[in-house]
Amino acid sequence: MRTVPALLTAAVLATACAPSTQGPAAAPAPAPSASQDAAFDLAALVAAAKAEGSVTVYDSSGDIEDVAKAFTAKYGIQMEGVKSDSPETAEKMIREHAAGNVTIDATMYEDGGVLVGQLLPQQIVHTWIPGDLAKDIPPENQNPLMALAKATIFAYNTKLSPDGCPAKNVWDLTEPEWRGKVVMQDPLGKPTVLSFFTQLDAHGNQALEQAYQARYGKPLETKEKSAAYEWIKRLSANQPVLTGSDEDISGAVGAPTAKDSKIGFMSISKFRNNEEKGYTQAACTGMQPFAGFSYPKYAAIATKSKHPNAAKLFVHFIMTEEGVKHEIAEGGVSGNSTVKPLVVPEGLKDWKSELFHTDSAKLLADFQNRQVVSDFWRINHG
Repeated sequence: MRTVPALLTAAVLATACAPSTQGPAAAPAPAPSASQDAAFDLAALVAAAKAEGSVTVYDSSGDIEDVAKAFTAKYGIQMEGVKSDSPETAEKMIREHAAGNVTIDATMYEDGGVLVGQLLPQQIVHTWIPGDLAKDIPPENQNPLMALAKATIFAYNTKLSPDGCPAKNVWDLTEPEWRGKVVMQDPLGKPTVLSFFTQLDAHGNQALEQAYQARYGKPLETKEKSAAYEWIKRLSANQPVLTGSDEDISGAVGAPTAKDSKIGFMSISKFRNNEEKGYTQAACTGMQPFAGFSYPKYAAIATKSKHPNAAKLFVHFIMTEEGVKHEIAEGGVSGNSTVKPLVVPEGLKDWKSELFHTDSAKLLADFQNRQVVSDFWRINHG
């Protein structure tokens, strides 16, 4: 089982174990606002970045390698893109900051809770908005700066279920017929799934209650704190198969050798396996009350970066279609409203209405409540 690195565990325990009703004095300091140059000059930034010579960016997706190639080709500045899970990236940036020996100049970071609860308040990183693009970035995407949003989708095998997704409602997945047949990443090692759980409790309870009423014909009755916690309890107790990678999920669900119908809870990017590997998988479109969830990926710059201008130029690049297309080519949306989605995964008809969406204003609460929901999952899955 993958676990959160020690430094992050200590930080989470120090804040998240406290009840969500705690007073302001017990909460982490608020994250500073994103900065913006008073007078932005792209040509001057390019020149300054070239003088620095290189830039290194960590990202949880291997797509960063393609971004790096495009960045280097465009500007002649050597960019190294490194694939690294969010917890490992955070721990490395914390250690480098403390030692004053920073090698990671910027990060594409998907764990918003740790970003606003630790990295930004402790000034390990900061976010910066390109002045010439500010008008194209909606206010809700500016603090912290959301570079793009990806999604985790409920998916099924179209060959084994030719009439459509065999699960029509998220509560179906808590029923005996789906015991041991939901395949997903272990939430204890996947920050975006933990955030999904806490966000559900923050602003998804009404939708879950309505879906329950539609499924069972009666109102939900629960001894748990909310509909979200009741659904999490039932899902975890139904013994989902936990993996360490979305690739494993995709293989279990959509591979040509698959014999049993399963529901996968996997990254939007794995739909590429249909073309590359001959898989037969599609999104559970129409599933009530959502077919999955979207989560932001934020762009942040190391405060002690030795290549601050090159890092800023990278942020500018990723906020344009030319840069972000390498990250959203298999599904996703840019934080820049003028950049249109390039592709929608098979079966998912509408990104906005069919997904549950992360609210960036609730990221600090995600951080504070993470240990609570982690323990709740662990107890019920055990």
